[in-house]
Amino acid sequence: MFVRAHAALYRATGGRLGGRMAGIRQILLTTTGRRSGQPRTIPLAGTPDGDAVVLVASNGGAAHDPAWFLNLVADPHVTVQRGHEVLPMVARVAEGEERVRLWGLVTAANPGYERYRGRTSRTIPVVVCAPDPTRST
Repeated sequence: MFVRAHAALYRATGGRLGGRMAGIRQILLTTTGRRSGQPRTIPLAGTPDGDAVVLVASNGGAAHDPAWFLNLVADPHVTVQRGHEVLPMVARVAEGEERVRLWGLVTAANPGYERYRGRTSRTIPVVVCAPDPTRST
């Protein structure tokens, strides 16, 4: 219920309300449900990296990946709303040195991710959403 209300408020105000939680910048990520084929929108912390947006599939340190992550693995074509901007993007999981660099970037913006990492034995995926040149808004 809270997620739907947050997303609706964000959309209605272009992120003016719901665009920050605890001082952390929020975006709206829309994926395609891997089972339903329906659009699924969730507010998430989004860290800018050039023209890309970096997301962390922490799931609060749970033992399993969040549903939104499983959805974008199944179909990497996503939409990111950043304020009033609605951007078609392609998501991919960062690996190696890029992941290390981006983990530093996101934990500088949101130190809580380090706590989440301590709660789980899984490697928390770091996702890069980059502009999709094959789609337009």
